[in-house]
Amino acid sequence: MFTYIKESFEELKNNVTWLDREKASNLMVVVAVFSILFALATWGVDSLFSKLIRLYFDNVIG
Repeated sequence: MFTYIKESFEELKNNVTWLDREKASNLMVVVAVFSILFALATWGVDSLFSKLIRLYFDNVIG
């Protein structure tokens, strides 16, 4: 287990290419914006389906 962790850290130091801070920040903003938009779209669809189901059951039961 210790060897695995040691080799993982060595690979991160030697073989992984890291983005510069500016590019990473820009990508973080893009991910945050799309996450918010996706959450709003999911909320909208959920609200719409909730209203449709409520309307359906009010007409069937009521």
